[in-house]
Amino acid sequence: MFNNHEDATVTTTAAETRAKKLRKRLWIWIPLGLILLIGIIFFANSCASIPAGHTGILTTFGKVEDKVLTEGFYWKSPFQKVIKMDNRTQKTTETFQAFSSDIQEVDILLAVNYSINQETAQKLYRTVGTEYYQNIVYPRLLEGTKAIFAEYTAEQLISNRETLSEQIANIVVPSVSQYGIVVSSIMVQNIDFTDAFTNAVEAKQVAQQNKLTAQTQQDQLTMEAEQEANRQVIKAQADAEQARIAAQAELEVTKIQADAAEYAGQKEAARNKAIAAWLTSDLLKYYYIQQWDGKLPTYMLGENANILMNPN
Repeated sequence: MFNNHEDATVTTTAAETRAKKLRKRLWIWIPLGLILLIGIIFFANSCASIPAGHTGILTTFGKVEDKVLTEGFYWKSPFQKVIKMDNRTQKTTETFQAFSSDIQEVDILLAVNYSINQETAQKLYRTVGTEYYQNIVYPRLLEGTKAIFAEYTAEQLISNRETLSEQIANIVVPSVSQYGIVVSSIMVQNIDFTDAFTNAVEAKQVAQQNKLTAQTQQDQLTMEAEQEANRQVIKAQADAEQARIAAQAELEVTKIQADAAEYAGQKEAARNKAIAAWLTSDLLKYYYIQQWDGKLPTYMLGENANILMNPN
C-alpha cells in the first residue's frame, strides 16, 4: 500500500509539471497569436484594390482626402477608408405616373443610362455621397417627365414617344451634369392608360379604320367610273377622228377624181382644138374630093321644090 501511495504522488507531480509547462506555453502563444491577428488586420486595412471602371475616394476618419485612386493596388493607413465609385455606364428602369394635358392618367416606363465623370467623382462623393442617383437623378427625372407629359393630350402621347424621350432628356441632362453625372440616354419604353381610355381609343381607331375602308372603296368605285368615262371619251374621240379621216380621205378621192375628169376634159378639148386648127377648109375639100366617086348626089324633091345650088 505504501508503494501505491508513492506512485500516485509521483503521477500527480508529473501532471502538475505538464500543466505548468502548458500554461507557460499558452502565456507565450496567446500574445503571439494576438500580435499575429493584429498584424493581419493591420495589413488588411493597409491595402486597397481599385477594380477597372471605378474610382477610389480616400477618407480619413470620414474626411475626404484630396487624393483620388484610379484602378490598381494601393497602400494606405489602417485608419483610412476607400470608397469605390463606379464609373461604368449603368442602366435602370423607372415607373412613373403622370397626367396628360386633358387630365388622363398615364403610367410611364422609362429606361435610363447614366454614369459619373471620373474627374469629378471625388466632388460628387463629398457633396452628395454614394446615393447620387436617388438624390439627384431620380427627382429631376420624375419632375421632367411629369412636366413634358402635361404638355400633350393623351392621343398625342401615343404617337410622340421618341419626341417625349428627347424633351425629357433636354430637361434632365443639363440639370445633373453640374454634379458630374452623365445621363447618356432616356427612352420612353411604354405608355399605359386606363382601361376606359384604352377602350375608347381602340373604338375610335376601329371607326376610323372602317371609315378609311369605306372611303377607299368609294374612291375605287369613283376611279373606276372615271376611268370608264375617260375610256368612253377616248373612244368617241377616236371614232370622230376616224370618221373625219375617212371623210377627208373620201373628199381627197373625190377631188382627185374631179381633177382627173377636169384634166381629161381639158385634154379632150385641147385635142379637139388642135384637130380643128389642123383641119382647114381646103384640107377638108381635098379629102372630100379624094373620097368622091364622080357621081353627083341624087335628090328627090316635090314638084314645087326649089333647088338651091351652091356654086362653090
